[in-house]
Amino acid sequence: MRHAVAPAENVENNSFAVTSLLKICTHCERLSKKDLGVRIPRPLGNGPSRFIPEKEILKVSKVDARTQSIFEDAFAALGRLDNISLVMGFHPQYLESFLRTQHYLLQMDGPLSLHYRHYIGIMAAARHQCSYLVNLHVNDFLQVGGDPKWLNGLDEAPQKLQQLGELNKILAHRPWLLTKEHIERLLKAEEHSWSLAELIHAVVLLTHYHSLASFTFGCGITPEIHCDGGHTFRPPSLSQYCVCDIANGNGHANHHDDLLGNQEMCGEVEVLMERMKQLQECRDDEEASQEEMATRFEREKTESMLVVTAEDEECVPSRDISRHFEDPSYGYKDFSRRGEHVPTFRVQDYSWEDHGFSLVNRLYPDVGQMLDEKFQMAYNLTYNTMATHKDVDTSMLRRAIWNYIQCMFGIRYDDYDYGEINQLLDRSFKIYIKTMVCSPEKTTKRMYESFWRQFQHSEKVHVNLLLMEARMQAELLYALRAITRYMT
Repeated sequence: MRHAVAPAENVENNSFAVTSLLKICTHCERLSKKDLGVRIPRPLGNGPSRFIPEKEILKVSKVDARTQSIFEDAFAALGRLDNISLVMGFHPQYLESFLRTQHYLLQMDGPLSLHYRHYIGIMAAARHQCSYLVNLHVNDFLQVGGDPKWLNGLDEAPQKLQQLGELNKILAHRPWLLTKEHIERLLKAEEHSWSLAELIHAVVLLTHYHSLASFTFGCGITPEIHCDGGHTFRPPSLSQYCVCDIANGNGHANHHDDLLGNQEMCGEVEVLMERMKQLQECRDDEEASQEEMATRFEREKTESMLVVTAEDEECVPSRDISRHFEDPSYGYKDFSRRGEHVPTFRVQDYSWEDHGFSLVNRLYPDVGQMLDEKFQMAYNLTYNTMATHKDVDTSMLRRAIWNYIQCMFGIRYDDYDYGEINQLLDRSFKIYIKTMVCSPEKTTKRMYESFWRQFQHSEKVHVNLLLMEARMQAELLYALRAITRYMT
């Protein structure tokens, strides 16, 4: 991307003043002549993310040869490089695995036709009002020959896809309610029935795009300039910049670090590292009993219900989004509100490694392996750093984040002490996690900036990768367990 920064004296000498608020350089004045009949759009945002300064994102691809190579391959395959990939570029190892998996799900041989795949992506993203992903797949759906009438609303799509609506909403918001009866209704719907292989493909796509919506909102991803919501033709109103400067992202400085209040966050990382050290020492000294571990899990699960999402207010989806799914009022609900009780999902009884992986690989070859590599990549990814500190073992922290997310979905690991979570994750971080995982459309920049304020943006993106993959695996576990129960 070209950054056009003219010296102050050149702007003064070579610009044409339209008003006291706007200057246009000679080059742009020439391009804007009415007889050309050309309107030049400018981006509404400053770079790929509303939360992360553009210069930090661009710097990654310039200094990391591997990231640059991945970007080039992605562009060659898709004809575009979207803003999600640019932000994920902070972590090229993960990005490579993510792009490989997504490419296989959408474009390689599989049980579902190409237009069905993109339409399911639209349905899944719409559940979280993620217009960015919806618009992306509306374009792809049309490019692969999808019927434009389907885009008028879910009721215009084939009955087979309409029947997937119930599975879509339960997986997105309350996956613990999924039963083998839901699966049976899809597999025994006479002429509109799904095959097991088709259903596995659909489930993977639904969970992929539910969790990708979380990442999109959690990183403040902005639409590309050519997409809906990514540009405007209105002139800017900054006297010291030309239109071309604004369009190239030079019109606004990002004062992220200045706004954080350095005194307030002083010592945040050191306190967290000390807690990790103390917890490790406690692990070495004594091990809690199974009864105590179970009690701590139930306590953490209950406490997670008391964490409210951002302002805890309802987000009403626009008609453009809500037409792609049914029952817009259906959303995330905590397990035990109004007396509802959901049995704990014990990973020791049904796990991804021992059960889900083989089921997916059997019915949709190679995808189980790809998903497993992607889960492992996100979970094990580390640079052994925390902010400015090096040679730090972050495994305890990464495990706490992963297990807290799945705890919110009722999933328990018998060998994990859930008492560690409260020691490592403070309230502002828990609010961010719960909002991004359960109601991502409510995520705000203020929430993003309020946790881990001494950490790098790349570290926060890493957190969002953990949240995305832990959520996807949680949804998959409930769906695959229901399918297994139907099969047996």
